[in-house]
Amino acid sequence: MEDNKIIAPMSRIHMVPMDVVAGFEVRPGMYDINGATAIPCGVNFTVYSYGATACELLLYRRMEDEPYAVIPFPQNYKIGKVYSMIVFGLNINDFEYAYRMDGPYNPKAGLLFDKKNVLLDIYAKAVTGQRIWGVPKKENVAYKARVVKDDFDWGNTARPYINMEDLIIYEMHVRGFTKHFSSGVEHPGTFAGIKEKIPYLKEIGVNAVELMPIFEFDEMKDYRVVNGRAVMDYWGYNTVSFFAPNTSYAARTEYNKEGTELKELVSELHHNGIECILDVVFNHTAEGNEMGPCFSFKGFDNNIYYMLTPDGYYYNFSGCGNTLNCNHPIVHQMILECLRYWTTVYHIDSFRFDLATILGRNEDGSPMSKPPLLQSLAFDPILGNVKLIAEAWDAGGLYQVGSFPSWNRWAEWNGRYRDDMRNFLKGDYGMWEAAANRITGSRDIYNPEYRGNNASVNFITCHDGFTLHDLYSYNEKHNEANGWNNTDGSNDNRSWNCGIEGETEDEGVLRLRGRLAMNAFAVLMCSRGTPMFFAGDEFLNTQYGNNNAYCQDNEISWLNWDDIEKNKTHFEFCKYMTAFRKKHSVLRKFTGNSETRFPEIQVMGVDGYTKVLRVIFAGRNESNTADDIVCLAINTFWEEQEFTPPYLGEGKSWYVAADTSGRYLSSFIPDEEPEKLAGNTVRMGERSVCILVAE
Repeated sequence: MEDNKIIAPMSRIHMVPMDVVAGFEVRPGMYDINGATAIPCGVNFTVYSYGATACELLLYRRMEDEPYAVIPFPQNYKIGKVYSMIVFGLNINDFEYAYRMDGPYNPKAGLLFDKKNVLLDIYAKAVTGQRIWGVPKKENVAYKARVVKDDFDWGNTARPYINMEDLIIYEMHVRGFTKHFSSGVEHPGTFAGIKEKIPYLKEIGVNAVELMPIFEFDEMKDYRVVNGRAVMDYWGYNTVSFFAPNTSYAARTEYNKEGTELKELVSELHHNGIECILDVVFNHTAEGNEMGPCFSFKGFDNNIYYMLTPDGYYYNFSGCGNTLNCNHPIVHQMILECLRYWTTVYHIDSFRFDLATILGRNEDGSPMSKPPLLQSLAFDPILGNVKLIAEAWDAGGLYQVGSFPSWNRWAEWNGRYRDDMRNFLKGDYGMWEAAANRITGSRDIYNPEYRGNNASVNFITCHDGFTLHDLYSYNEKHNEANGWNNTDGSNDNRSWNCGIEGETEDEGVLRLRGRLAMNAFAVLMCSRGTPMFFAGDEFLNTQYGNNNAYCQDNEISWLNWDDIEKNKTHFEFCKYMTAFRKKHSVLRKFTGNSETRFPEIQVMGVDGYTKVLRVIFAGRNESNTADDIVCLAINTFWEEQEFTPPYLGEGKSWYVAADTSGRYLSSFIPDEEPEKLAGNTVRMGERSVCILVAE
């Protein structure tokens, strides 16, 4: 301050005398800005460690493995536990960087400091070493980071801000979505490839895409060859860096502008009214257990970033070797800063948290009633409009579907919807009441008073398990290609092969499988809650019975777009049902009392008269000009059934909007307008779904 004038930060930097370290002009940096940040006169480097006694900055020429400069942080550049230094004269295009930390080495106490370890900045915005998919990082060569220039022009495109109940989520793998030659895109297997397919996404009626992990990961982790076929960490649930996008998913090299192609994708999705959800993995990292590498978190503060036993071993609630210590204040702060970064810099709309119950465990692994991290995420102002979705279980046996700490902000992948609906739709006895609960919003486990009306993300299939095609083609998993003698993957599939295991030419079996798949999709689109389905289910993509295709970077996992034509009827049915859900808002929420005096939701269950489950949703249409009444009827019995729909009143009639048996509609959906029901009785085909609307 000088004569009441504020001196700009850059002015203060130039006024302070500079030191010379290792031939570079330096001075103390900006301690509250983590990571490496370009400034007009150089680069600011900030890093912290609670246990380290010294820190060195390593500078590399691009593509080189030995540093051209090693710059120790002067001890007087350390405030508290934070090292910060501005190095003048650096051009971000000319170098990559890493760190070395010195300190005590005592594994039983969880201390793994070793000055020989080259460490990737935890806050790195771009990671070098594995630019090309499937090309392994050089052995014994460390990860390095780049400084990223963020000058992307978002223009005037606004975020969609779609209400949770109005979303139709489409889960996809970035590479697998367009990698197959049949996708016809110019840039297969990339963010750009997805961008090319945005017209298709609009055609099928989805308004949110959920991208499986896109944080930098090592797909070559656990690389093996099984029966002549390479297997690798295809899914990407092993994070190397939380702040950096996976460069292998970019169609072009983006030196110092990493993430541009992803931003272009998000911007174009938003321009087309589609939200972008990231599947984030904060429960573990790629450093693994005691046998795993030390390339980042272990080297900075192993005993802080990971849950450790009293003897210094790693708790493994993730099933992947280690467990991130999410409710330690330092890790808590890192996760919060990370999600803010993706929200502000990449305009991400929502986050789905893999194995999210780990985020609610204490440092000793015990569940917490009010986990500080989950509460912070729920109330953080920057994340105020971001949707938070939890996979409410983990590999340690903690299952919190319906009880995940939420503060009315967290939604959940509803695993009970998946399980109960799979059982019911394949005809298991005694499941109609459970099915009715799931279809009507799972209010038995999500009390609206405490959880709101948008807690349930409904799904029947996802990346983990059978595809919709395989759900009705296989009784057993067939994971032999993974190389574990078919011991991996879940045995609890609740599937049915309709009489023949796997592929068949039996016309009767194929018709039944097609009907069951349409049944499942129709019921999903007519259920309260937010529907989600796995990419390719709309055209019956198969994984050939593999229910754990985490390592299959090949035709097992890639979508075969030729199946659209092969399964044209199913494809058109799915498009119709997404549009039907959007048209009839009573399927999504309470819209006001209907003039017919029907209750908002009415369940008519299986009884001595019929084995048909009927769920009627009633209210007003979006414009409040007429009643909106939909009757979902489901016959999972192996014989025809009939029922009489409720009387609507004088001058009102029921119309058939969909019929998977083909009894009323030859193409399963109306050619133009719904077909008026003849008579007062609906006779349903075996194992079919019929949807009626009141007109």
